[in-house]
Amino acid sequence: MKAELSASEARRIALTAQGFNALSRSGIVGVAQLRRSIDRLGLLQIDSVNVLVRAHYLPLFSRLGSYDPAALDALVAAKPKRCFEYWGHEASLLPIDCHPLLRWRMARALRGKGIWRQLEAYAGERRAEADALLARIEAEGPLAASDVAAGGASKGMWVWSEAKHALEWLFWAGLVAATHRRGSFERVYDLPERVLPRAVLGLPTPRGTDARRALLARSARALGVATAEDLRDYYRIPAADARLPIEQLVEEGTIVPVRVRGWQQQAYLHKDARAGRKIEGSALLSPFDPLIWHRPRTERLFGFRYRLEIYTPAHKREHGYYVLPFLLDGALVARLDLKADRKAGTLIVQRAHVEPDAPRCTVERLMEELRLMASWLGLSSLAIDPVAIAEAIGFAIAQPAHVDVGEIVVRPTAQA
Repeated sequence: MKAELSASEARRIALTAQGFNALSRSGIVGVAQLRRSIDRLGLLQIDSVNVLVRAHYLPLFSRLGSYDPAALDALVAAKPKRCFEYWGHEASLLPIDCHPLLRWRMARALRGKGIWRQLEAYAGERRAEADALLARIEAEGPLAASDVAAGGASKGMWVWSEAKHALEWLFWAGLVAATHRRGSFERVYDLPERVLPRAVLGLPTPRGTDARRALLARSARALGVATAEDLRDYYRIPAADARLPIEQLVEEGTIVPVRVRGWQQQAYLHKDARAGRKIEGSALLSPFDPLIWHRPRTERLFGFRYRLEIYTPAHKREHGYYVLPFLLDGALVARLDLKADRKAGTLIVQRAHVEPDAPRCTVERLMEELRLMASWLGLSSLAIDPVAIAEAIGFAIAQPAHVDVGEIVVRPTAQA
């Protein structure tokens, strides 16, 4: 293996590891492909924002093309479970064989460690309240926070915020598991033995260091080439807990120290990482896509500074509310603030920005991607703000107010 990589080689390796090499997204996507993609990525981050589509659906679309989201729902709901929800990189869907590797996190949560401050009391002075709720789930079956709140008024024991906090602590500590999420995206909880496969629950619990080493190895495989910070961010492993496992991965040859030109930090190359021959293809990326979710890495790989502005006041946003970077032939060349108006059947481009060094074909390829996304989401038309487009890239939409997805025309403005 090389001791030094160019920035271009590192980017190509990262794209290949993430499934963006020789991107072809025109075929029929079945459950087997969904499973392989999830296994390759190691997890899908979950997020409640639904202005476009739930976050965990998008990475698969970006890599595989149009697929039936119901197929992913069915895969997640299938019994015995092949995926489960827990704290991976934030709330995540994870392959079921990852469960033993996260029990150290559950054990810490049981002691009130490594969790949100407002949950810590349920590991101590408010433990009896959590135990009472656990007993109710055992007796009554699956419950969500709203179920507890509805029943709590007559008993005078629970209010919604207390119930939710107690349930979240039980979930973090592994005392309950998520059965599914309702249409409102509310998590439903039940006992682990009624949710997870008995064979998985019966697997031995590895030592904390061994479990974290296995998680970091998965990070390295999914990233291809990465710094220590990149590796531990993937499954949110604390820095103090990552140092020894990374050293062990180097000793056993799973990862190899390399230098990437232009990177200040030490980098590590997974032993199976390869720089794919082709990086042609385009895709819109979720803000929570594993390729870009660690913003310092995104900037290192692509020279693309990206921040999520959901919590930024509207008048202070630079690029928009729910902004998706556009990957084109191995580079991030644009970003779009998108919204799905499901009632009107319309995909709305609220703002658009193209990078200064984007190729001339960017707009044409972007329009193709928007058509594909609209079709995948079951939206029949595309509405684009012509002012935002013109300000960003000097192009105007011939039919600015509302155009059919199949009839988008782009032409230069007078200024262009």
